[in-house]
Amino acid sequence: MLPGVSDALNALLVAEAGFGAAFVSGFAVAGSLLGEPDVGLLNQTEVADVARRVCAAAPELAVVVDADTGYGDERSVQRTVQLWEQAGAAGMFLEDQVWPKRCGHMAGKAVVETAEWLAKLEAALESRTHLHVTARTDARAVYGLDAALERAGAAAALGVDAIFVEAPEDRGELETIAEELSGFGGTLVANMVEFGRSPLLSTAELGEMGFDLVISPLTTLLSATAAMRSALGELAREGTTRGHLHHMTSFDDFTAIVGLDHH
Repeated sequence: MLPGVSDALNALLVAEAGFGAAFVSGFAVAGSLLGEPDVGLLNQTEVADVARRVCAAAPELAVVVDADTGYGDERSVQRTVQLWEQAGAAGMFLEDQVWPKRCGHMAGKAVVETAEWLAKLEAALESRTHLHVTARTDARAVYGLDAALERAGAAAALGVDAIFVEAPEDRGELETIAEELSGFGGTLVANMVEFGRSPLLSTAELGEMGFDLVISPLTTLLSATAAMRSALGELAREGTTRGHLHHMTSFDDFTAIVGLDHH
């Protein structure tokens, strides 16, 4: 299980909770860094900067970083691989959407021709030194599940490390993905987005189907947003948060999380 992170504090909390890995989510970074939706506004260097901070803050985590469409052609993908490795990332997700892309659980997506996506994946595989490469296809929403599985099979034949068919719409589709790709030999990825298009299943349920890697990209973002909204509403209504303190991390606990004793 890889919880989503968008900054160093998120990474510290993920490590504290006992996770061994995390996912730098493009959706979460766009929302927290830019205050914008995930519609292709983030650039390569902005995400690389976030990845560098996350990896430095929690070096014990294996950090997989969303690379969207690779930010251009094959040469741009090679540069993305270089920047991700320099940042300390353990892996990347590379998808087949048309740029500017959008969140995989939004309507109105479009995908490039299969050959264009495969060329980018091949560029990533050839230029990496250690990066774990996940091939993500968004074709389910555009052409249907069979077409998405066909694309996934083509990516598997290239030798990618992991396959990710985005936004299956029910449990049956998740089971079909796992069954059809069971002979892949690499990692199968499932994406659990709260309030998204796919059913919210546990790692145990997904593991029984055959999924090896599960991301929960928006858990920290959506939870933090609700908590901040609640506290700010209390402050606006009452002019103080003294009745809200039991919902807050204490001052001393927070300074412990960010390592005051070390400093």
